[in-house]
Amino acid sequence: MSGHAETGRAAARLLLDGGAAPVLPSGDPACWTAFDEEIRDRLRRGPLSGASRAASLPEAALCHPDGRTREAALAHGPRTPAFWQLAVIRCADWAEPVRLRARALLAERLRAEPGDALRTLTPLVLRTGRRAEGAWALGLVTAACEARPDLAAALLDGTRDTATRRLAARVVVAGRRVAVRELARRAASESDPVVCRLWSEAALASMAADGADDAAVDTLLGARAPMVRAAGVTALRRAGRTGEAAGALTDRSALVRACARWAYAQGGGDAHARYLRLCADPASLGPGAVAGLAECGRREDAALLRPLLAHASAAVRARAVAGLRSLECAPPALVLPLLDDPSPAVVREATGALLPHAAALPAGELARRLAPDRPTPVRRAAFRLLRARGGLDQLRAAVALLADEDPGLRGNAESAVQLRRWVHEVPQRNAEVGELLDACAHLFSDYVMASTRRRVGLPG
Repeated sequence: MSGHAETGRAAARLLLDGGAAPVLPSGDPACWTAFDEEIRDRLRRGPLSGASRAASLPEAALCHPDGRTREAALAHGPRTPAFWQLAVIRCADWAEPVRLRARALLAERLRAEPGDALRTLTPLVLRTGRRAEGAWALGLVTAACEARPDLAAALLDGTRDTATRRLAARVVVAGRRVAVRELARRAASESDPVVCRLWSEAALASMAADGADDAAVDTLLGARAPMVRAAGVTALRRAGRTGEAAGALTDRSALVRACARWAYAQGGGDAHARYLRLCADPASLGPGAVAGLAECGRREDAALLRPLLAHASAAVRARAVAGLRSLECAPPALVLPLLDDPSPAVVREATGALLPHAAALPAGELARRLAPDRPTPVRRAAFRLLRARGGLDQLRAAVALLADEDPGLRGNAESAVQLRRWVHEVPQRNAEVGELLDACAHLFSDYVMASTRRRVGLPG
């Protein structure tokens, strides 16, 4: 079971039916903290007779509002899986006698059965470690992992709890007992970015100390995560393979491209010249080459990027717009027609390039792009630019979309009206403004509408 609904049902079964100990997942610590709170709240709300009967139920007694009942339950309760989960919570209890007894139990459990205790209790220890009195249990479990790196390694493959895997990975990496190829394999197969970075950095540190390993480098280069591929590219220099960095110059990740340019230069290569050659052949051009050329930051390269705005590949067109924008070579006249591009990615990039120039754009052309028959990305881009213009243009566009079928556009329009940033920019005592306010009167209370009308010089 998981979730607050399940913990509520488990608490109700325990209190009302005197049922068996709750079976909640040890890997989901939120269930146990929610169960503890649910039991305590129910006992506080319930009649005294119910509280008295609940004190005889071991799991309920461990969550009882009375500290003496909780302490007695720790001393005499049956050592079930539920008992140990709740004992972990009691290690951070506000009552010192309860806290000390629970801590003694946890310490004994870790000495007697370290493997099972770490596997089942670590997720909850890490969660309660954020509490005012939670540091003690956290320190105990961390020390237990550090004393037994083999058990910490087992946690990596034995739990899906993110915090537990991060702790285990830190301990394993600090122990420096993992071969570089295994570090690279773990980095390449890891999905959590924090753990991924730990493995990658450990692999690089190992190769820095003991020399590069070609198999490990190849594993890093073939990973899906950009930070792992970047580590592989960085390792090419130590492996004496800087020439291979050329293949990563067009990687889809900016991080990998940056590392590739550095590694390529270490071997005497000229990344900018290579990008120029790649972009000169539109037939085989990819978006990574376009992005890489722009990242080199030379404004004279804009002449090579402009023709790519009409490239057959939408990804290339999008990167060309982004590149021209980063080089500050994207004038509105050049970019405005791209709002009608069939690719949403190109439209997004064009909108970003036009936003700084929104006040100078032709409002009529933008307003025509709000028509219902236009593609949704185009309509959203047009409204975003009209909203950036402010004033009457913003108010007109927002009111026109208040009944739009697109919920996203409709919500943005309502927000634009209700924020009233246009109030100080619309002309005073203007009849059109009055008509627009009448059309959006349902969005305001009578008081706010009257105040708004007065601020624009209209009768309240």
